[in-house]
Amino acid sequence: MLFGAISYLNLLPFQVFLKRSITHNATHLALHYRRDVPSMINKALKKRSIHAGFISSVASAKYPCTSLGIVAKKKVYSVLLLEGENEEDPASATSNQLAKILHLEGRVLIGDTALKYYLDGGEGIDLAEAWYEKTGLPFVFARLCYNKHAQPIQRLAKVFAQQKIKIPQYLLKREAQKRDITPKQLLWYLEHIHYTLDSKAKRSLKKFLGLK
Repeated sequence: MLFGAISYLNLLPFQVFLKRSITHNATHLALHYRRDVPSMINKALKKRSIHAGFISSVASAKYPCTSLGIVAKKKVYSVLLLEGENEEDPASATSNQLAKILHLEGRVLIGDTALKYYLDGGEGIDLAEAWYEKTGLPFVFARLCYNKHAQPIQRLAKVFAQQKIKIPQYLLKREAQKRDITPKQLLWYLEHIHYTLDSKAKRSLKKFLGLK
């Protein structure tokens, strides 16, 4: 099975979990994965060059999906709208659409670049916070969806949802260094990311997809 993973820090716990699953479950499923930005993972799933992946929630209604996603209950710190002329982030799909729905103008910036911008003192509108202020609901940026291998993917999702993933120190330091942030900042950021779609998240997703 080919698995597509968004190449941002917000999925680091799942990437750790997936590597462990590959190691321990190799006899049950040949599992390989590729990393890319959200917009490219969307295209890969559509072309069936991958069988599953966290795709932009705006594109998720076309596929069967698990109960896993990337959810921000208020602020997310890595999806920002900066002052200036309207400009979409080519790596994004959901965030670009969210800015339009909220009738906000400016430059969309997502992912680790946006997080670094914020941590360095940059200012902008947090789009997850803007959605929360409008709806009182968390925002679902991505969902784990698939086009094949339903049972093993649903099983992976269920197991991940039941675990608290601890990131090894060597990996924490390495990933933080790549982004020029500290391990403490990385862990702080991950405290604001949630992966299970509860009833409020599902209601929010339905509302968002109805508005797009």
